[in-house]
Amino acid sequence: MANGVRSMGSKKRSARAKQIAEFKSQLGSDMDTIFEREEKRQAGLDKEKADALRYKACESKNRYSCRSDAEEAIRLCAEHGTTGLHSYRCPHCKGWHLTSKQY
Repeated sequence: MANGVRSMGSKKRSARAKQIAEFKSQLGSDMDTIFEREEKRQAGLDKEKADALRYKACESKNRYSCRSDAEEAIRLCAEHGTTGLHSYRCPHCKGWHLTSKQY
């Protein structure tokens, strides 16, 4: 630190990984378990988020095997007063779902 000014670190991933490794080595082995627990916790949170997104985007919806079945469901909904529905191919299950959102 020169004249009270901190230097900016590199934004490259490899440089950042090296900085983290150096930091961890200075802390000692007791801190390794803390970092491992935090990495496991973060991985668990990431999985929960992905599972919740998949449930909301796919598993909680009716699945149609083909586009024509989905379009037929839209027609039947329109007969009962529900308008503005569209069908789309699901990236998760490769089936068809209905949505009211415009793409």
